[in-house]
Amino acid sequence: MTAARSVPANGYPSPPEPGLTPEEVVTRAKRIAATLVDRQAETEQRGYYALDTHNEFLGAGMYRLLVPRRYGGYEFGLGTYLRVVSALARGCPSTAWMYTFGAAHALLAAALFDESTQDELFAGGDFICPATVAPVGIAERAEDGGWIIDGVFGYSSGSPYATHFIGHTLVAGADGEPPAPMMFVVPRAQWRRLDDWGAQLGLRGSGSHSVAIEKAHIPAHFALPGTHMGQATVVDGTVGRELHGNAMYGGGVLSSLQFQLGALSVGMATGALDAYAELMRGRMTIFPPITLRAEDPDYQLRYGEAAGRIAAAEAALADAVRQWEQTAERGSAAFTREVDLRLSTISREAVRLCWSAVSDQLFPTAGSSAVRAGARIERVWRDMSTLHSHAGVSIFLASVANRELAKLVFDVAS
Repeated sequence: MTAARSVPANGYPSPPEPGLTPEEVVTRAKRIAATLVDRQAETEQRGYYALDTHNEFLGAGMYRLLVPRRYGGYEFGLGTYLRVVSALARGCPSTAWMYTFGAAHALLAAALFDESTQDELFAGGDFICPATVAPVGIAERAEDGGWIIDGVFGYSSGSPYATHFIGHTLVAGADGEPPAPMMFVVPRAQWRRLDDWGAQLGLRGSGSHSVAIEKAHIPAHFALPGTHMGQATVVDGTVGRELHGNAMYGGGVLSSLQFQLGALSVGMATGALDAYAELMRGRMTIFPPITLRAEDPDYQLRYGEAAGRIAAAEAALADAVRQWEQTAERGSAAFTREVDLRLSTISREAVRLCWSAVSDQLFPTAGSSAVRAGARIERVWRDMSTLHSHAGVSIFLASVANRELAKLVFDVAS
C-alpha cells in the first residue's frame, strides 16, 4: 500500500521523487483524469476506484501532497492540492471525492497532533485518512490513560485504501455535565470497512463506506478535545506550524477542508461542460433552422453562461486560497474564527455557481438521449445532486456558518 522510499541520514523518509514540482503533479493529475472518464461505470459498480488507480496515485506521490517534508511529503501547498482535486473531478467525480477525503486530512493531522503522534501517523510516508465529523459511539478511559473507542462511523469517504481513520465521538461529562465531543485517530489495523456503499443516487464510486471500530484501544495522544469543524481554533498557534516551520500548518482548519467542496464542484462542472461541448460539435439542432449546435445562438448562449459561472467559481476559490495563505503567513492570531467562516462561505458560493451551471444550463438543454443513465452529463448531475446531501454543504455552509459568522461580526452571544 505504501510506495517504496529511501531513508536519509536524518531518519525521515524521502518522497518517491524529491525533484517533483507542483506543476508536474497537476499535469499528472490531468493525465490520470483523462483515463478515468471511460472507467466511471466500473468505479460506480465497485463502489471505489480500482487498485491500479490507487497504485498510480501512490507512484505519482499524490497521497503526499499535504504531508510534511519531515515525513517524506511534498508540502506543495493548499492551492496545488486543490488544483489536483479539480483535475481529477473533471474526469471522475467519484474518484476525486474518494481521493480528496482520504488525502486532505494530512493537513489536519499535521496541524493539530503533537510531534510524537505525528511521528507515528506519518511513519509510512503516504497518509490516507478518511474523517467524519458527526460524534458517534462512545469513548471510555482505559486503565493506562488511553481510550477505548467503539462505534460505527458512516460516510467514511476514502476508506478502501486508507491507512488511518479520524472520527469524533462523545465522552461522558462529570457530575451531570453534558457529554463532550472528542476527535481521535485510529490506525487501519484497528477498524474494518463495511460493505454498505454504492446504492446512493450519485457518487456511488466514492468509497464512502462505514467504518466499524470495536473496542479499539488507542493511546491518549491519539485523541484531542473538540471537533475539527468547531473547537479546533488556531489563533493560539498550532503544533504543526512550530514543528514544520510552514504557515500552511497554522492556517484555518475549517476553511481548508471546506475548500474541497468548491474544488470538487469546479471539476465536476467542468467535466459536464466538456461533455456539452462534444454535443455541440457533433449534434444538430431539433428545430429549424437545422444546424450544428455549435452554430446555434441558443446553444452558444447556454454554453457561454455555464462557462462563465464555472470560471467565476474557479476564480473565487483561487482567491479564497490566496487569502487563506496570506492570512496564515501573518500568523495564527490573524486566523480568527470569523476569518475561517468567511473564507468557508466563498467555497459555498463556488458550489452554488457550479451547480447552477449544470442544473440550469447544461442538463436541461443537453437532450434526453444525452442524460440517459450512465451518460457523462447525467452522471455529473447525479454526483452534484448527492454532493448537496453532504452535511457540510446542506447544513453547515447553508445555515450554521451564516448564523455563526453574523454573531461574531455583531458580537452576539450564542
